[in-house]
Amino acid sequence: MLRSSVTAPPLDALLRRYENPGEPLSCKPVTQGLLNRGYRLATTRGAYFLKHHLDGDHDAIARQHRATQRLQVLGVPVAPPLEDSGGDTVAVIGGRCYALHPWIDGRHRNGAQLSTAQSRRLGSLLGLVHTCLAQVMEPHAAHSAEHGSADPEETFALIDELLEKARSSHPRDSFDTLAEHRLLQRRVLLERHAGRRPPPGRAGGWVHGDFHPLNLLYRGAEPAAIVDWDRLGVQPRAEEAVRAAAIFFVLPAGQLELTKVRAYARAYRRAAGADATELRAAVHRVWWERLNDFWILRWRYQLHDRRADPQFPAASALAVWWTEEYEAVCEAFAG
Repeated sequence: MLRSSVTAPPLDALLRRYENPGEPLSCKPVTQGLLNRGYRLATTRGAYFLKHHLDGDHDAIARQHRATQRLQVLGVPVAPPLEDSGGDTVAVIGGRCYALHPWIDGRHRNGAQLSTAQSRRLGSLLGLVHTCLAQVMEPHAAHSAEHGSADPEETFALIDELLEKARSSHPRDSFDTLAEHRLLQRRVLLERHAGRRPPPGRAGGWVHGDFHPLNLLYRGAEPAAIVDWDRLGVQPRAEEAVRAAAIFFVLPAGQLELTKVRAYARAYRRAAGADATELRAAVHRVWWERLNDFWILRWRYQLHDRRADPQFPAASALAVWWTEEYEAVCEAFAG
């Protein structure tokens, strides 16, 4: 029996549900997210990834599981959960939802660690995800639903609130100084570009919902598994492609590696059947989204959660650089 300090998840009750999972040896936290918690579970038969879904929406979790099972059949690199002896993939114990996945040995790679050819492969992979999701997921009424864009008046009010919090932070540090600078800078940019707010867009299809380097494992040069499907849903597909590129290919100074973006985007368009017009519209909507987005500052100042602080320098600089290089970014995605 493992000591209780290691066995926060109900391992005995959980493992009894599976055929020959082995006896538990260790259970170590590997993720501490807002949507789930993850553990590396070692047993006498091997290693597993144990996921505790904090939202506890059984039906949504089961839908994510079915999607990954079907995607695997189509050749998408995923890691579907194991089925228990009753054929279920969601274990509900004490009102909490758990899933047991095979452990995937691999590493995360950002855009700086990808060659141009590997960037092209990344674009093809996301295009494959989108086209395969269209095959395995049921048609959804949200395909025709409109998705609004950020209201600059609401953003101005948020900027004022965050400015007050940054200025009154004690003890004040370099992050607070940068936050104040970026908030003032963003207010000027929004005042200048408020007339470029995009009209409501329409959702294009099922997407992963959170496609970024920490949700993609590589084994060597090749993707081994796309993980964390918690945000699987219906959204404009091309916008997910643009958002992903803006995370993978951002440099520390807040610029995008446009050569790699161009290779990635061309491969995505071919794989997903998306045209240049669709990508250009997506670039505009995601640019506007970034211009109005302060999620890292909201985490820090409203939720008192500083886990995302290291991302702020590059992310906040990107919004400024993207505005200055708007046409070059559009050309990289749509050219």
